[in-house]
Amino acid sequence: MINVAIDGPAGAGKSTIARAAAGQLGFIYVDTGALYRAVALNAVRNNALEDNEKLVSMLDDTTVKLQFDESGNQCVILNGEDVSSLIRTPEISMGASKVSGVPAVRAFLLDLQREIAQNNNVIMDGRDIGTVVLPNADVKIFLTASPECRAERRFKELVEKGEKVTFGEVLADVNQRDYQDSHREIAPMKPCEDSVMADTTGNTLDESVEMIIKIIKGE
Repeated sequence: MINVAIDGPAGAGKSTIARAAAGQLGFIYVDTGALYRAVALNAVRNNALEDNEKLVSMLDDTTVKLQFDESGNQCVILNGEDVSSLIRTPEISMGASKVSGVPAVRAFLLDLQREIAQNNNVIMDGRDIGTVVLPNADVKIFLTASPECRAERRFKELVEKGEKVTFGEVLADVNQRDYQDSHREIAPMKPCEDSVMADTTGNTLDESVEMIIKIIKGE
């Protein structure tokens, strides 16, 4: 099996780029951030987001699964419910950053992520894939872009979905998320020593996908 680990900050285009690259290569795409978002959504529903003890207890009654259709598209199933469209709000995004810093949550999702990688050719993206989840991945990429570029992409996505946000609010969220992800005690976001750095600032989607595929192929 070929495992590709893509790490990097929020809004760098990891999910979009990794999904497109996986499609062209015939790999399974695994958005690990979606798993943390699902836990965050469940925490919000159970008023457990600000209470770690309650959050950890909640995990005993939580099931999170990834399902893939024939085209390799990913659906996120939380307690039997498809929540793929419910986990993409700014509130859940910040919640995911919070729960991802809780060791019990990371342990809860780790086996699921590794099991998928063990049984499939995968491109898996997140914050600590190369450092923690798949330390022996065949290819490790740290995908990034400037905060302003990432905020602009996220802003456009949210506006297209009908969300009422300002660019300034989205940029502030990006910077806060970066700080939380890189300063947490457990598995902070950082490049591996053997990661290939890939900066997508100013790139079109096609240019970024081409860059990633070339790295994976060793070109």
